[in-house]
Amino acid sequence: MQLIDSHAHLDSSRYNADLSAVIKRARKAGLVAIVNIGADLDSSRAAVALAETYKFIHATVGFHPHGAKEVTPRKLDELREMARHPKVVAIGEIGLDYYRDRSPRPVQRRVFAQQLELATELELPVVIHDRDANDDVIAVLRDWLISSPPMGGIERGRLGVFHTYSAGPERLEEVLELGFYISISGPVTFPKAEKLREVAAKVPLDRLLIETDCPYLTPEPHRGRRNEPAYVQYVAEAIARVRGVSPKAVAKATTDNTRRLFGFS
Repeated sequence: MQLIDSHAHLDSSRYNADLSAVIKRARKAGLVAIVNIGADLDSSRAAVALAETYKFIHATVGFHPHGAKEVTPRKLDELREMARHPKVVAIGEIGLDYYRDRSPRPVQRRVFAQQLELATELELPVVIHDRDANDDVIAVLRDWLISSPPMGGIERGRLGVFHTYSAGPERLEEVLELGFYISISGPVTFPKAEKLREVAAKVPLDRLLIETDCPYLTPEPHRGRRNEPAYVQYVAEAIARVRGVSPKAVAKATTDNTRRLFGFS
């Protein structure tokens, strides 16, 4: 199978001792690309540097909602310049997190909207983080689409993705109607994740991505240990089971979708 991990954090310190071995295992498992995600200026720089080192790795740059309170106009300008790098394929991860609430909610919403405007300016898709904030994430996105129709993104299928989708089957149609892809990660393999498996069965195959969100959210059978891109195969296999198709069919569709969304071959 040819696979793509559409959301990884290989700049994490948890890979300091064996990053090259992790990347070799990913290649051996059939990964043809990895999208490494930025969450602040430092991790965004690290993502770009990693993408410069490995041809099959691509980068995103952005401010995670946890650090929204630290974002200044100057930092946004730095992000803008970084986002012009040829290996940067999206703005992200950006969005809202009302579970941890590490930044005030109004500040999270402001920084989220500012980065959506940046994505419009640079004609880049977005990677959305949405944790316990479904209503406000969707409201901010709707305002964005109404006030500044982004780059014809819906028509071109390059608007963005809800990563590690957690809004449940009841919000799925709403997110799809906005024009976004749905990305599913390791929890789809967990025994009690019935709602997520329902989502995995319902998402149109041409709107589906897979990811690890490594080093977090390790799938079965490695749950409890550090996650890594090679384990995205378990996500593909779990989705294939609930859809009644082969893992190869899921791998091909999600690989094609990821390339289309992020604009790399």
